[in-house]
Amino acid sequence: MAETDANSMKQQLKTRHVSMIALGGSIGTGLFLTSGSSVAQAGPFGAIAAYIAIGIMVYFLMTSLGEMATFAPTSGSFAEYGNRFVDPAFGFALGWNYWFNWAITLAVDTVTVGLVAQFWLPQVPSWIFSAIALTLIFLINLFSVKTFGETEFWLSLIKVVTISFFLFIGVLAIFGIIHSDVDVMKNLNVGQHGFVGGWQGVLSVFVVAGFSFQGTELIGITAGEAKDPSKSVPKAIHSVFWRILLFYIGAIFVISALVYYQDPRLMSSADSGNVMMSPFTIVFKNAGIAFAASLMNAVILTSVLSAANSGTYASTRTLYSLAQKGQAPKIFGRLTKNGVPLASLLLTMAVGLVAFTSEMKGGNVVYGWLVSASGLTGFLAWMGIAISHLRFRRAYVAQGNKVEDLIYKAKWFPAGPIIALVMSLAVICLQDPQSFANWQWDKIAVTYLSVPIFVIPYLGYKIIKKTKVVPLKEVDLKD
Repeated sequence: MAETDANSMKQQLKTRHVSMIALGGSIGTGLFLTSGSSVAQAGPFGAIAAYIAIGIMVYFLMTSLGEMATFAPTSGSFAEYGNRFVDPAFGFALGWNYWFNWAITLAVDTVTVGLVAQFWLPQVPSWIFSAIALTLIFLINLFSVKTFGETEFWLSLIKVVTISFFLFIGVLAIFGIIHSDVDVMKNLNVGQHGFVGGWQGVLSVFVVAGFSFQGTELIGITAGEAKDPSKSVPKAIHSVFWRILLFYIGAIFVISALVYYQDPRLMSSADSGNVMMSPFTIVFKNAGIAFAASLMNAVILTSVLSAANSGTYASTRTLYSLAQKGQAPKIFGRLTKNGVPLASLLLTMAVGLVAFTSEMKGGNVVYGWLVSASGLTGFLAWMGIAISHLRFRRAYVAQGNKVEDLIYKAKWFPAGPIIALVMSLAVICLQDPQSFANWQWDKIAVTYLSVPIFVIPYLGYKIIKKTKVVPLKEVDLKD
């Protein structure tokens, strides 16, 4: 049954779908809204340095995932690899942790849709827009994988076109082709030659940059349903990485050149739900584009829907894979005729309904804790990818195979995954180190709640099932 189900899910996503799903998951409000606060915290080149460093780390992770995904394509991605290459308890914790991350992200995004849509219709309750968004996402994911892929392609394309237009307008403004009173050299040379706050300022942006790049690992999720993953996954890895790096670095440079880093609108953008605080909007308005606010609000709305759409896909496929391995109830491992894990989709949608608790008395408290609980899950997933890849390559060689025979080989092994592992761990530890100085337990609990949500399932499964780390000679390398 599992093999039949797996076959029915394959051959439905084209290369352009695979690329755009990962691109759509990683380019969202983090770029359109919080990129301005990064410049305010670390200065122009401090922010750029942080994003380049995290971008390199993400590239290593993507190539690690690409090597495993082309060798053994699966819709369960790194949770499945954690099962096979490390320890069933590790895969169990990784899978449930990742499902929880995207399910809560769906709730967060539906709330955001309601708030953004009120820009045009402020008199309409936000929960109505949230309900419409949740229903739309459910229907898109219900019909077929192909429908989902096509929808995500066009949603992501809107973002790509917007960023490209922004970069074009920005370059014209920087060179004075579009009238601007901005002193570009003064803006870029603030602080210590573009760096503000020293190394601490750069480190503070590491966390923001890390969250911004999350979603790139969706390439691994799509591999199990991609047409010819041995070709589509490597192409997607290279195209997505360079596009993301170009978009983020290019956008931050344009923002830094055209908006002073202490501009109050820029500094408040990370904490304000007002679309007018988007650095993109500021640049457009300064360039004399009158409809900038409405334009960016529409793009941000599209961006949030795209992220929620990708997240729903990722969470349902992760839960489906867990069920296939007996690590979730069997009902979540059943597919419709269209190859959709309906029960997994319904459970994910049920978590999305948490969005509506924010409209109820005390709901903000519950909602806030759930958001905090999902905060570090993306970095834990990245650590899982690095560990799984290190184990996979060692097992592959230990069982007498030649690295040259791999369809796709990760770059800089073993340095690449080790660097990614160390950097992910550093970002987790640097979330809020000041809270440990005075042992502020309430802040520690909220900030690091994701860690016990991973550790407890891992230890619980390990104790109950009595699992052990899989010996290298016994690792399942069937592709």
